[in-house]
Amino acid sequence: MARLFDVLKLRGLALRNRIMFSPMSQNSADRDGKVTTWHVVHYGSRAVGGAGLIMLEDTAVEPRGRLGPSALGMYDDAQADALEELVTFCQEQGAAVGIQLGHAGRKAYGATKGQADTMPLGPTDEPFDAGWAEPAAASEQDLDGVIEAYLAAARRCARIGVDTVEIHAAHGYLLHSFLSPLSNTRVDAYGGSTAGRQRLLFRVLAAVRQEWPEDRALCVRLSAADEASGGLEPEDMLEMVAALRQQGVDLLAASSGGLVPGQMASNPPPRQVSYASDLRQCGMATVALGGVSTPTQADEIIRGEAADMVGIGRPLLLDPYWPLRAAEALAANADWPRQYRAAVPVKT
Repeated sequence: MARLFDVLKLRGLALRNRIMFSPMSQNSADRDGKVTTWHVVHYGSRAVGGAGLIMLEDTAVEPRGRLGPSALGMYDDAQADALEELVTFCQEQGAAVGIQLGHAGRKAYGATKGQADTMPLGPTDEPFDAGWAEPAAASEQDLDGVIEAYLAAARRCARIGVDTVEIHAAHGYLLHSFLSPLSNTRVDAYGGSTAGRQRLLFRVLAAVRQEWPEDRALCVRLSAADEASGGLEPEDMLEMVAALRQQGVDLLAASSGGLVPGQMASNPPPRQVSYASDLRQCGMATVALGGVSTPTQADEIIRGEAADMVGIGRPLLLDPYWPLRAAEALAANADWPRQYRAAVPVKT
């Protein structure tokens, strides 16, 4: 029996199925980082199409943390206000809505790679790669400001009724760059030991969880492995899971890589399922990512208890109704919107 369409409960949230529309940057915000009509239609279509959880693309918590000049932001009340209609519409279609809160760190955009409107921020002044701008080594005052920025962004998300937020600690962005020994060579309280490298992420999570509504889930996206010599390995992440649970984290999206240029993927697609499976054994609900493309693949992951959800990205970009078609393929209930039912073949 198919399990992909089982309800998943996370605190007070009951997801109608185990399909998450993965954050896929649209680069379509206005110059002030606000959503445009494109986002409303784009995300609204995936809600109509049956996704259980729609995780909006990477949304910067401060201006120098944007991934590009058309990236979304959540560092201003006007940005949150512009999102409220989108959130409400998606929820009215039965989908839960999450927002991925991130900070690009030394990979922020600009005319020169890694150069935002102001100098990018990193654990040290080492650039991401040759040809990228040299970041400022973040002071403790800078990091206090980053923590406050995450907290303020989460407050705005709560105000407009967002169901969950995902703290982006993967892909070489600011929080990940502090976690990895390849990029964090600091010797102060935010570096040196494993605990020091984890301090920024844990302070962000503690601040957000303290004010994020108790009945709403808190998610984290991790690079479960740096996939580079001397970097973080899955065993390092396994040791973090208990601490993440204590921080009130409810769901982990297990990604990988992104910290250094040119790292080699170690697994074929769907290549990150093993990471989700390993982390799940530590008692944390997980999302499997990385090339899940067919309904059968997705359902096998859930039935085999490798993960609690599957992240579907590119297939849902091409077909907003992928979840409804998956339900039909798996002989599960495909509850097409009433406005479209005239086009649904009658089963005999």
